[in-house]
Amino acid sequence: MPDPLTVASGVSAAGALVSVWQLRRRALQAEAELEQLQAELAAERHAASHDPLTGLPNRRAFYRLAATLLTDAGGQPLIAVVLDLNDFKQVNDRYGHAAGDQVLISVAQRLAAFAGDNLVARLGGDEFAGLLASPSVDRRWIDHATRRLCEAMAAPIPLGPCSVRVTASVGLAPVTGPTQLADALCRADAAMYRAKGVTSRQSPRQLLDAARLAEC
Repeated sequence: MPDPLTVASGVSAAGALVSVWQLRRRALQAEAELEQLQAELAAERHAASHDPLTGLPNRRAFYRLAATLLTDAGGQPLIAVVLDLNDFKQVNDRYGHAAGDQVLISVAQRLAAFAGDNLVARLGGDEFAGLLASPSVDRRWIDHATRRLCEAMAAPIPLGPCSVRVTASVGLAPVTGPTQLADALCRADAAMYRAKGVTSRQSPRQLLDAARLAEC
């Protein structure tokens, strides 16, 4: 006949093992729930600061990140960039809004590729902005960067069996300090509108060639 003390000891040990297993299970469950909550909070923060279509930072995030970059620049020259597509409404009118969205995604990707590790954002609609580190802020460098960016935007964008070619008006302006971002963006915006004005004064034939929608 089993010793009652031995049986009681075995039951107690088994109960302790069960309790440890239950505690471990609850701890793992709590850890998984915490990780899920952290992931949901990170997703919410990302959604609040990024454009849902292009994945670029949105307007609010651009100003916040730009202010941080300007504070930490350490005297490195920075250039504010404003970019706006020309006659973008033609894309939506002719091919539909899904095609227009694809054009905006492609423009965002090209702008990000041009900027590299620098900050770029979608401010809204077909307007984008950036803050680029540059080796110089002289006029020749700015003019060269403007041409390169316009050329990158003007390359054909595939849309299924079709392709679309859009052009962009671009304005660049040096940023001289952390408190000068708004002024630099205003100057870049003015330069962009001057470029857009030059485009609008072209002849209908020149304008069609500059923003031609390629046929299927």
